[in-house]
Amino acid sequence: MEVIAITRNARMSAFKGRPLCRACQGLAASEALKVVEFSPKKAAEIIRKTLKSAMANAANNNGVADAGALTVKLCVLDESVRMRRYWPTARGSAHPIARRLCHCKVVLTDEKKVKKEKK
Repeated sequence: MEVIAITRNARMSAFKGRPLCRACQGLAASEALKVVEFSPKKAAEIIRKTLKSAMANAANNNGVADAGALTVKLCVLDESVRMRRYWPTARGSAHPIARRLCHCKVVLTDEKKVKKEKK
């Protein structure tokens, strides 16, 4: 059984949160939640909300009694669209800037042994 939760268009660069996602993979959901709650990074809040949503999905949709015992099979931050903006500069010109957004995806499973996937 696999349970999925996705947060779309979070206002953060995916590059900054990927190390925290890698730290959560392969852990029990309750342990991953502890790792994320004590991290000072901005990505931690987005991952925490998505992880809690996946645990709630497991309890409500699949009838799992202890959602904290499930294992984090996959936790990824993927790039989303970019908001294009311009920064005004001297002599009436402007420089383009890209405000990055990301999608957070958490997959929980009831398998006991989960291998960390290498990319």
